[in-house]
Amino acid sequence: MKNRNFSNKKRIRVNKFINAANVRLIGADGGMAGVKSNYEALNLAKESGLDLVEISPQADPPVCKIMDFSKYLYEKGKQKRDNKKKQRVGILKEIRMHPRIAEHDLNTKVKHVEKFLKNQNKVRVTVVFHGRENQHRDLGMDILESIKESLSEVGVVDGKTNYVGNRISLIFSPKTK
Repeated sequence: MKNRNFSNKKRIRVNKFINAANVRLIGADGGMAGVKSNYEALNLAKESGLDLVEISPQADPPVCKIMDFSKYLYEKGKQKRDNKKKQRVGILKEIRMHPRIAEHDLNTKVKHVEKFLKNQNKVRVTVVFHGRENQHRDLGMDILESIKESLSEVGVVDGKTNYVGNRISLIFSPKTK
């Protein structure tokens, strides 16, 4: 047997499925109609050709509104989609390079980082060392310092420089407006 209590908590009750004896009624125009019996509220909804929708089931008595239920579901879904679009998960982009990077290539990578920061993304800039390059970590630090200077207008350094294995990395956050 299924647990019906769980499924009913999320479900919106409409018309005859509202099981309260009395409801606080909001009319189709948005005005308060007061506390009415369930039967009386259903008749008012049928007369206007709309549905009786339970808006706040936790209230005492539950709040119900006379409205078009399909339009209500559409608006609720639309609001949910808009909220999801506005919600921003912290996106971390990463740019990798070697200490022997050419000047033009470095400028191109800096432009990419700048574009990411302008789009309000965090960016990790990583310099990767191979073989004997590990002996010249100062070259990697010089590259990160030059990147830090060139991005000072659009980004701020988050935390300190990380040394992990054969990598040195720095995280940039966009400047707040």
